[in-house]
Amino acid sequence: MHLKKLLLIAGLLCIGLVLSACSTLNAVGALLGNQVTFTAPELQQSLDRRFPRDYDKLGGLVSVSLMNPRLSIPPGATRLRLDFDLGIAALGGNSRTPDGRFTLTSALRYDPATRGLHLMEPSIERVDIPSLGGVMNDTARGALNRWLVDYAREEPVYRFDDSLIGRLGSRRIAETRIEQGQVVVHLGN
Repeated sequence: MHLKKLLLIAGLLCIGLVLSACSTLNAVGALLGNQVTFTAPELQQSLDRRFPRDYDKLGGLVSVSLMNPRLSIPPGATRLRLDFDLGIAALGGNSRTPDGRFTLTSALRYDPATRGLHLMEPSIERVDIPSLGGVMNDTARGALNRWLVDYAREEPVYRFDDSLIGRLGSRRIAETRIEQGQVVVHLGN
């Protein structure tokens, strides 16, 4: 009877270790061999925590809010897709009410300074702002393009946590690609 109890406890411990390892992999990306993979939902969770974002332009005369980011990786694509709701207000109005939306596509790059995945070569694919007649004016286009350049340079779409950095050890990030519906970070020596 004592042996059965010991085997049961050992079995439960093994199951617990396997489950905790699986939950750790899902929380920070799966580290498999010489690559780390991230799914669109993992990246989406990171974006959800950082939006909406407000930007004042022209000394506060125009306010732009980006809201409700929606990240996807279209089948067969080598770039991710980001859709945002966009709010524009003038002279202190409420820019948190969506006035339209825009879509961009982008590759990703790893930046060791931020320990994050950043947009690389983003491209605005579509803009729809009915309040401006469906067409962006120069002020809105300028604000959106400046935001995109700043965001790609300074703000990661996803930041590696301490646990993942520790698991990478001394391996360096060789390249980041979008393959088969996932973000794949290839590791070098």
